[in-house]
Formats: sequence, C-alpha cells, structure tokens
Amino acid sequence: MESIKLDRSVTSKSSFQEADDHVTFYKDKTPLERLNYACDIINSIFDSSPEKKVDRTVFSSRKHAQLIQY
Repeated sequence: MESIKLDRSVTSKSSFQEADDHVTFYKDKTPLERLNYACDIINSIFDSSPEKKVDRTVFSSRKHAQLIQY
C-alpha cells in the first residue's frame, strides 16, 4: 500500500500574534461586511458562486415533519 503524504503547499503557519490580527480584522467590520466575507468563504469551499443556481435535485423537503421516518 502506498503511503499518503500531507500536501504542505496548502497549509500555512502563523504565530499567535498573526492569528490574533486575523480575528481583529473581522471585529472592525460591519455585520454586512462580515456576512459578505462569510458568503465568499462558503462559496470558495463549495466551489460555487452567487450566480450559480442551487441543485435542488440533491435536497428534498416535506410539508409534515412528523411523517418523516428516521
């Protein structure tokens, strides 16, 4: 079996001071700006964009929750 190696080009190191600066960056932003940053992060994770439509074939919903069997 082939051993799996960590792709170190993706990870990064930061000091505690740099990590603290990262947190204070968002503290100075308005709630709307923070929401926009969060949307950008989510879109980058799921390889999506605001222009793309949601694939609704993956999800399903029911009108009466008590009829759903677990």
